[in-house]
Amino acid sequence: MLKQSQTSSNIAAWAIKHPIGVNMIALALLVLGLFMLQRLGVNLLPDIIYPDVRVRIVDSGVPATIMEDKVTRQLEEQLAITEGAISVQSRTTESRSSIDLSFPYGTDINIALRDASNRLDRAKRFLPDSIEPPVIYKRDPSQIPVIEFIVSSNQKTPIELRSYADYQLSKWFINLPGVASAELGGGLVREIQVILDQQRLAAHQLNFKDIETLIDSENRDIAAGRIYTEFDELSTRTDARFESLDELAQLPLISETTQQVDDAVKLNEIADILDTHEDERVSIRLNGMEGVKLSIQKQPQANTVEVVDAINQRIKQLKKEQLIPDDVQITAVDDQAVFIKHALNNASRAALTGAFLAMLVVYFFLGDLRRTLIIGTAIPMAIVITFIIMEISGLTLNIMTLGGLALGIGMLVDSTIVMLENISRHQQHKEADSSSLDPALQAANEVNSAIVASTTTNLVAVLPFLFMSGLVGLLFKELIITISAAIVSSMLVSLTIVPSLA
Repeated sequence: MLKQSQTSSNIAAWAIKHPIGVNMIALALLVLGLFMLQRLGVNLLPDIIYPDVRVRIVDSGVPATIMEDKVTRQLEEQLAITEGAISVQSRTTESRSSIDLSFPYGTDINIALRDASNRLDRAKRFLPDSIEPPVIYKRDPSQIPVIEFIVSSNQKTPIELRSYADYQLSKWFINLPGVASAELGGGLVREIQVILDQQRLAAHQLNFKDIETLIDSENRDIAAGRIYTEFDELSTRTDARFESLDELAQLPLISETTQQVDDAVKLNEIADILDTHEDERVSIRLNGMEGVKLSIQKQPQANTVEVVDAINQRIKQLKKEQLIPDDVQITAVDDQAVFIKHALNNASRAALTGAFLAMLVVYFFLGDLRRTLIIGTAIPMAIVITFIIMEISGLTLNIMTLGGLALGIGMLVDSTIVMLENISRHQQHKEADSSSLDPALQAANEVNSAIVASTTTNLVAVLPFLFMSGLVGLLFKELIITISAAIVSSMLVSLTIVPSLA
């Protein structure tokens, strides 16, 4: 403790003897801290990756009992042997099978995801051919949409509204910086249905598979190679996609007994062709009007507030350029940036209030405006140093770090007030003191050990919380790091800036 006290005393003595150098370093740290503040990510929650891997498989129209027997059990047997997995949970419903793998907290979820993907690849050979491609992903709070809109219209039909949102509106957002995806929900998805007449189909010696294969083979664009001319080279293709219902209706059905297209039966002779929609699974309504939900997700390291602001700015730009029809209303129903801005405003208000009250108390006891302003300078300096430590530690501004910063603000003024009050007392009794030692240096020597001891006590009291395991440990990690950074910043400011200014 003696050596530590001497070291801190040397720091304070150097600061008192070199006030200009300390002030220049403080200004450099102020600029660096403001720069780091601009780089800090802004999120609602800390960057927590839960140790869970999820697998989803869809097979339309299959009953739950068959999905459980043919899909779920096969996946459970293969995924249960994934290295490190401690729990396997499954849910089976009609057309859908869900498997959740849990791992101990602290597991590298990227490695776990890779191992589970390898097991899933091995399990595919046991699964039916009719399933859609399996989806495997890790549970990540950053996948929560940062903003959600309801797109509605008083003129467009639900099918037209869904098509507009899918093929036009959503495409305007996916190229914005920080945006990861734009997903749609609800509305009616256009679907062309071919309702076959079984009796007519049997009369022409055809079956469902024949019609499916024929439509699939005829409705495609195929590259046809290159044509070389004397001066140029042209790429060609067969443009054979159906562009209207009439083209689909006139599709000739050529079989073994029909060798010529002119003699072939047309598709509309054995089937009813309907321009309709898929079955509605999710119903979205806003103020009594049918709508489509547009959910926008951000990239993991992107700033939530900046992403939301860019999205809102893009909507204003589209409306200004008449790219969004007048009959289309876009209403925000969920916005994470609102909560983040409120948290930032509350933290800023708490910091300003704390700084003002601290300055008021100092002025009340010392009666000196200059020393009061020193406290007002020390608090923001300690805060910007905290921002530097947060950026170096890879933290973001979220409800946990803001809470830690709000708690730390109360600790920021303790050491500075102790140092400032002692220097002020020694300066007032300078004439009565026969010692030739600088009163500021003498005062700093007296309280250095007390400041270091009190700061160290506060620090060691909160550091054990960093070793908490489980979800609680992940949640409070950023809170404790922020409080610790604020405590260390307070000590540095009290040992350097305050003595040099006082």
